Amino acid sequence: MNKILKYSLIGILVLGALWAAAFFIKSNSKSPITYETMKPFISNIEKKTVATGSVVPEDEIEIKPQISGIIEKIFMEEGEKVKAGDLIARIKVVPNEQALNQARGRVRNAELALNNVKIEYSRNKALFDKGVISSQDFNSLQLQFDQAKQELSNSQSDYQIIRRGSAGGSASANTNIRATVNGTILEIPVEEGDQVIQSNNFNDGTTIATIADLTKMVFEGKVDEGEVGKLMVGMPLKISLGALEGEELEAILKFIAPKGVEETGAVQFKIEGDVEVKDGVFIRAGYSANASLVLEKKDSIMVIPEALLQFDKETDKPYVEVATGEQKFERRDIEIGISDGINVEIVSGLTEDDEVKQWNKTEPIKKGEEEDEGGEDVEESEE
Repeated sequence: MNKILKYSLIGILVLGALWAAAFFIKSNSKSPITYETMKPFISNIEKKTVATGSVVPEDEIEIKPQISGIIEKIFMEEGEKVKAGDLIARIKVVPNEQALNQARGRVRNAELALNNVKIEYSRNKALFDKGVISSQDFNSLQLQFDQAKQELSNSQSDYQIIRRGSAGGSASANTNIRATVNGTILEIPVEEGDQVIQSNNFNDGTTIATIADLTKMVFEGKVDEGEVGKLMVGMPLKISLGALEGEELEAILKFIAPKGVEETGAVQFKIEGDVEVKDGVFIRAGYSANASLVLEKKDSIMVIPEALLQFDKETDKPYVEVATGEQKFERRDIEIGISDGINVEIVSGLTEDDEVKQWNKTEPIKKGEEEDEGGEDVEESEE
């Protein structure tokens, strides 16, 4: 019985050794990775940055009332084109009771004063005609009489302004809200029945409408502090609008903010550019846009794909591996220039005849392995 057990253990060990040997042979039978190479080539590189922002009108004019009241009628709608002088809305004057009562009392006082001066003037005029009083005394009475008449006229005008919005009895001068410039109505933030306040020293007043010329647009965006130093006024911009796919507009950089604003831990600087609006392209105010700026450009320079670069772990300097024979490579330190994220300029260290190793290219999966993996996936799915 012991002999049978002994032989069984020996047989199991032999089978295990044979299986391990077969697995080792199979795993080492795979061919080594064959690296491909690529030569440097001549190309152009543009180093760009993208500023996000929006396209807005160059000037937006807010129309405000000259008198407080209630919106009686609105004659225009948002989006309509207007010319200077077009009627937008009409205001109904609602006078302040206290101010109206004071103005009425002032008119009454002026009437009383005028009547008193008139009596005195008439009596002295008769004496002057008879030569009883001097012309100097009569002229003083004449002045008082004229001043009393003027005071009554002024108080009556003030009363009419408070009551109806105009000194002439017609409120059209102040209550009719008209466009002051040519353009398009962007917004009418009030509705009929809303109360509005006139613009004064203590209040900006209620905005009745906002008007802008949509043929004069500017791009407003922000750039990072690391790139703002490379910008100059007059640089060309390429504006792409999110709402108009495939449409690209030209612009000229006209303003770079002298002071940055910190946003989410980074300092951003505001920029503006005059946008050239193409004929037949309608741009709405506030479209989101991206502006592409060329920070640096070089033509006809030697480049390689940036993916071929390797970096020393200690010095962090770039290098590549150059072919010296069949699947034999040597390290070559190089100096690089500008990059556009795809290709990088080679300043020194390589020639156009050098073959650079594609070190990070993955090994293709063999057909048999794909089938094995596919079979395993099928079995797993069936389970």
